[in-house]
Order: sequence, then structure tokens, then C-alpha cells
Amino acid sequence: MFTNDRRQRRADRKIWNSKASISSGSVNLFQELVTQFQNSNNEETKERLVANLADFAYDPYNYTFLRQLNVLELFLDCITEPNEKLVEFGIGGLCNSCADPENATIITQCGGIPLVVQCLSSPVRNTVNYALGALYYLCNKSNSEEILKPEVVDLINRYAAAEAVSVSFGNLAKAFLEKHASEID
Repeated sequence: MFTNDRRQRRADRKIWNSKASISSGSVNLFQELVTQFQNSNNEETKERLVANLADFAYDPYNYTFLRQLNVLELFLDCITEPNEKLVEFGIGGLCNSCADPENATIITQCGGIPLVVQCLSSPVRNTVNYALGALYYLCNKSNSEEILKPEVVDLINRYAAAEAVSVSFGNLAKAFLEKHASEID
């Protein structure tokens, strides 16, 4: 379900069990989450905050706030961390937001493609699924050479062939190949 202004004001009042002090408007909510993340030294708190931001990233209503507060860059930073949960939630946030061309451009301009490709080798299934989904939306004519390298295509082909092991890997990989295979030739 996508949000409009009225629905968002109501949701802001009923926000989850967080220590975040919600002021009026979504930008304040996002700013509070980002600030808490930046000020926290506790890994579990950081994981929870990034997971919440990633959940908000699916809704086009929130894209402006994500860009305004550099949340996409925060997601990119998370996928460089040794903490697999931060990587999972960071790539999840990127996947949720990169269907938007403006968000995809920011991710690409900030060096996100190699980071997303790196997530294809994660031992965490969700991380791989999110990486496949993100690459589906990020790949275009201007960056296809960076994404469609033989080693990346080979890995995606292996995921497509492994649908008996993981249907989600197989389906996402096949969708990627169907959409971008013409660029490989």
C-alpha cells in the first residue's frame, strides 16, 4: 500500500515501538532514525534502525526524504560493513528504492554497482535476493558494461539454474537475464 499525505500523518502518530521521538512530518521521522543510527555504537540498534529505513524505502512517497537525508548513501555504507545483518538490511533498502530512476542514479553515481554485485556472493539468502532485485533495476545502457561482466553473468546464470534449490533465486535471476540478455550479446 502506497502512502499519501493524510495516511502518512496518521502513520507518523502510530509509529512502531521505537525510542524515536516523532515530530510532525516524515522528514523529521527519517532524520531522527538517521541521527540515531549515526550516534549509536550498539550493533542491534543500528540493525533495527536500518531495517526500519529499508522498510520505508519501498514506498515512492518516501523517496524524496531518502534522497534529502542521504539515506541511500547510508544503505551503501551498510553493505560495506562486516555485520551481515547491516549488509542484508542495507541492500534491502537499496533494492526497495532503486526502481525509482532518481534513486538508481544516486546509487550508481555513489559507486553502488560493485557493492551490489559483491552482495551476490553473500551467504545470506535475503542479501542475494535483494542484490538480484537491485541489479534488475540498476542495469541500463549507461552502466551495463559494469554489471554485465562475464563473471557476474555467469553467477546470475547459476542462480537461474538453481531454481530447484531456491525458487526466488531462480526467478529473480531469470527475470534479470530476460530483461538484460540482449545487452549481453
